[in-house]
Amino acid sequence: MQRILPMTRPTALPIAALACALAATPASAHAFLDHAIPPVGGTVSASPGVLQLFYTENVVLAFSGVRVAMDGGGSVPVSKPSLAAPNELVVKLGRALKPGTYLVSWHVVSVDTHHTQGTYKFTVAP
Repeated sequence: MQRILPMTRPTALPIAALACALAATPASAHAFLDHAIPPVGGTVSASPGVLQLFYTENVVLAFSGVRVAMDGGGSVPVSKPSLAAPNELVVKLGRALKPGTYLVSWHVVSVDTHHTQGTYKFTVAP
């Protein structure tokens, strides 16, 4: 007859941790800004023609938008956003940017219907 030994704490703990890890499901996904061109907080030597915003999740174009304004000043005309990839919004600037700091405000809805928004700045060097 084979004797079955009880599971000891050193053995049970790793098994329990593995079970929890395998059973865990990701929390509700949201499309947060991953990076941008021009870069978040960065400085460029000339006015960009377009802004590219890359998100952590795919986004729904119909419910997404981007605005640009000179820091402390007026707005900059931009095109309607387009998708260069399922997670990349692109907007064309309506005019060349003068040297200064610019505020980009964005809002998106991810494909799982979660709304996120945010802002970032970049600078055009003189």
